[in-house]
Amino acid sequence: MIVRCPACKKAATWEENPFRPFCSERCRLIDLGKWASEEYRIAGQDRLSENGDEEEKK
Repeated sequence: MIVRCPACKKAATWEENPFRPFCSERCRLIDLGKWASEEYRIAGQDRLSENGDEEEKK
Protein backbone atom coordinates (compact mmCIF):
# COMPACT_ATOMS: atom_id res chain seq x y z
CA MET A 1 0.00 0.00 0.00
CA ILE A 2 1.21 3.50 -0.84
CA VAL A 3 0.47 6.35 1.62
CA ARG A 4 1.44 10.02 1.80
CA CYS A 5 4.06 11.03 4.36
CA PRO A 6 2.38 13.44 6.82
CA ALA A 7 5.53 15.59 6.98
CA CYS A 8 6.67 16.01 3.36
CA LYS A 9 3.69 14.53 1.46
CA LYS A 10 5.88 12.19 -0.61
CA ALA A 11 4.54 8.76 -1.48
CA ALA A 12 5.78 6.08 0.91
CA THR A 13 5.20 2.36 1.17
CA TRP A 14 3.39 1.10 4.25
CA GLU A 15 4.66 -2.48 4.27
CA GLU A 16 8.18 -3.09 5.53
CA ASN A 17 8.65 0.62 6.32
CA PRO A 18 10.13 1.02 9.82
CA PHE A 19 9.34 4.76 9.81
CA ARG A 20 5.65 4.52 8.91
CA PRO A 21 3.57 6.57 8.56
CA PHE A 22 6.57 8.72 7.59
CA CYS A 23 8.71 8.10 4.52
CA SER A 24 12.04 8.35 6.33
CA GLU A 25 13.73 8.77 9.68
CA ARG A 26 14.30 12.44 8.82
CA CYS A 27 10.56 13.14 8.49
CA ARG A 28 9.87 11.17 11.68
CA LEU A 29 12.41 13.24 13.62
CA ILE A 30 11.10 16.53 12.21
CA ASP A 31 7.63 15.60 13.48
CA LEU A 32 9.01 14.59 16.88
CA GLY A 33 10.85 17.91 17.11
CA LYS A 34 7.61 19.79 16.47
CA TRP A 35 5.95 17.98 19.38
CA ALA A 36 8.97 18.64 21.61
CA SER A 37 9.02 22.36 20.77
CA GLU A 38 5.26 22.54 21.39
CA GLU A 39 4.39 23.51 17.80
CA TYR A 40 1.76 20.78 18.04
CA ARG A 41 -0.54 20.81 21.06
CA ILE A 42 -3.53 18.82 22.19
CA ALA A 43 -6.35 21.05 23.35
CA GLY A 44 -7.30 20.80 26.99
CA GLN A 45 -8.33 22.76 30.02
CA ASP A 46 -6.13 25.52 31.40
CA ARG A 47 -4.18 24.60 34.50
CA LEU A 48 -4.85 26.31 37.79
CA SER A 49 -2.03 27.51 40.03
CA GLU A 50 -1.92 26.64 43.73
CA ASN A 51 -3.88 29.78 44.67
CA GLY A 52 -6.67 29.00 42.16
CA ASP A 53 -5.69 31.53 39.51
CA GLU A 54 -5.22 30.38 35.92
CA GLU A 55 -1.58 30.06 34.96
CA GLU A 56 -0.41 32.14 32.04
CA LYS A 57 -0.04 30.09 28.86
CA LYS A 58 3.35 30.10 27.23
